[in-house]
Amino acid sequence: MERKHIYIAYTGGTIGMQKSDHGYVPVAGFMQKQLASMPEFHRSEMPEFTINEYEPLIDSSDMTPMDWQRIADDIKVNYDKYDGFVILHGTDTMAYTASALSFMFENLDKPVIVTGSQIPLIELRSDGQSNLLNALHIAANYPINEVTVFFNNQLIRGNRSTKAHADGFGAFISPNLPPLLEAGINITVNNITQIDKKPDGAFKVHTITPQPIGVITMYPGISPEVIRNTLRQPVNAMILLTFGVGNAPQNKELLEQLKAATDRGVIVMNLTQCLSGKVNMGGYATGCALAEAGVLSGYDMTPEAALAKLHYLLSQDLTMEAVRSLMQQDLRGELTH
Repeated sequence: MERKHIYIAYTGGTIGMQKSDHGYVPVAGFMQKQLASMPEFHRSEMPEFTINEYEPLIDSSDMTPMDWQRIADDIKVNYDKYDGFVILHGTDTMAYTASALSFMFENLDKPVIVTGSQIPLIELRSDGQSNLLNALHIAANYPINEVTVFFNNQLIRGNRSTKAHADGFGAFISPNLPPLLEAGINITVNNITQIDKKPDGAFKVHTITPQPIGVITMYPGISPEVIRNTLRQPVNAMILLTFGVGNAPQNKELLEQLKAATDRGVIVMNLTQCLSGKVNMGGYATGCALAEAGVLSGYDMTPEAALAKLHYLLSQDLTMEAVRSLMQQDLRGELTH
């Protein structure tokens, strides 16, 4: 059988860094050299791969929607030439990029796996070798045709991922959806997952432009002034991270601020601060009050997915009503009603 050929978009991140006097830094050309010297990447069971190293390499803390677009356009240009794609990315904003790409890519019929590491590849105990080796192997042999994150022996849906551990190997979790695949002694594919599923339509890449979006974490005693200031122009959407199943203080002035914002076309999404579970605004009076103010349920979306989805929809030529409606629909497997 002909070996598959995987395209690696190396955007930056810890995986390719070297030690310096100021901590770890990305070094141009280093990743290519490092992989060339690691025989396990060149075994006959492994796919061929081509690396495109971004110039300059990006620390993921510096990622912007323009960088999401750059990655999406890079894959678009190379889409027909390769069997699958691996994006090497820093862990800090990996869940945001994976979520954004999931919305930007429509009708994927090839796997796109985002991965990286907590320890650089050059270090003795790096998790980078296992993460990249597995990502390449899975892309070639177990193609799951959506945007996913591979980390610590688990392949999870990109728009369900969130970084849950700052300095552990299990950096990413999928709080509301089981992993799509687990790479233990055997590779186990979850029964909800289809290998090499083909879409109905042609592959398409959507454009995302930067959008002014506010994010507010509710806390006991939060002042309505904080809400008012966050909702000032040019903000066109806001994510409210509320208590429990979507509850917020029944403060009259606070609710008035939210009602006034939704009346003038600002989209306000209600997500839970809890790591798992979903918003149910009909459960308590405090949630009902938000719904009456025009706030929309984000169900079980991660904050990263909701932010990326807002960027995606607000970048399209859609009415506010259409955006409100689509925010509550499952477009890429990002939410469960």
